Amino acid sequence: MRVLLFTGKGGVGKTTTSASTAALAAARGHKTLVLSTDPAHSLSDAFGVPLGDEPTEIPGVAGSLYGQQVDTQRAFEASWREVQHYLREVLEAGGVDPIEAEELTVLPGAEEVLALLELRRQVERWDVVVVDCAPTAETLRLLALPEALNWYMDRVFPVERRVVRSLRPVLSHLAGVPMPPDRVFAAVERLHGELSDVRQLLVDPKTTSVRLVLTPEAVVVAEARRTYTSLAMHGYRVDGVVANRVFPADGDEFVRGWAAAQQTQLAGIGASFGAVPIWRSPYLPSEPVGVDALAALATEMYGDNDPLAVVDTPDPIAVERLGDEFVMSVALPFADRRDVDLVRKGDELVLTVGSHRRVLALPSVLTRCIVDGAALRDGRLRIRFRPNPDVWIRG
Repeated sequence: MRVLLFTGKGGVGKTTTSASTAALAAARGHKTLVLSTDPAHSLSDAFGVPLGDEPTEIPGVAGSLYGQQVDTQRAFEASWREVQHYLREVLEAGGVDPIEAEELTVLPGAEEVLALLELRRQVERWDVVVVDCAPTAETLRLLALPEALNWYMDRVFPVERRVVRSLRPVLSHLAGVPMPPDRVFAAVERLHGELSDVRQLLVDPKTTSVRLVLTPEAVVVAEARRTYTSLAMHGYRVDGVVANRVFPADGDEFVRGWAAAQQTQLAGIGASFGAVPIWRSPYLPSEPVGVDALAALATEMYGDNDPLAVVDTPDPIAVERLGDEFVMSVALPFADRRDVDLVRKGDELVLTVGSHRRVLALPSVLTRCIVDGAALRDGRLRIRFRPNPDVWIRG
């Protein structure tokens, strides 16, 4: 099983790139699903066939290629109905109009959440799942969600559930609003378990990787670098970069001008992302539509490389012992030290890079240590720990 997630800034050709990769995988004999989690679904346009909320066979590679555009509303009703019903009761008890209550109980970010659940539901059925993700910002929220919810469920949710169970009769009487029944807690716990499974799938280096799609333009490349940093920070592996719509060097004067400007950016891309493969996709006079045209584009883009190969990339997080100290390193490619903030809170490290934050649970051996410093070098944040003499011997 192989899972490939394609993301990038809006308008860079992400859908075409993911669709072409899926078409090539199917042409080489792999049972392949290409799944869109982008609310602005355009897979149907790329293949020239209508696609629905269940896998639909795409003609051209008999029995091997299927497409799906996730219907988040249907999935939302199936996964969040119990919780939404309770929240609506609370709002209506407080005097909110029923129609307004319905609107207010729509889960923020529901599309990202339910896209993840659909990926989990489908993945075991296929040799290859190619995901056409939403543009960069939405993708980062989607990929950060399982771990964030896991933190809440492990630390806050058990306490809230015990309190409500003990005080439900009193609170209902005093507050005048219904307290959540057990089925609501069960629904949240079920969602938590499903997202935890998704997290394990997405960080498995033998199964899943992310590919960044960009065009050779300064603004787009800068965003791709920031995305690379954020993905690494959250533990996701980028195994390749696709430079899309590359102009030929032998066109007319106008095209040659664009090609020269792109070559400057391509040189920077090669230097920046040199640890992972860089694939180039040519600029085409018209957008490829249909399985044959897409597979031909992917064949030219990947060349002799296997588009499904698992690339050996460094662990996003590693811990090693150096003499009497331990060093925990976190991959932060392209991060600027001025944007990095690190705080220890009990047995956790709170890592902030720009506008992104991650809570890292320390391995047991490091919980008995004192942070002795940190430095950002060669794209990794290295945090030094020394044993705490007050607890080390007892440990």
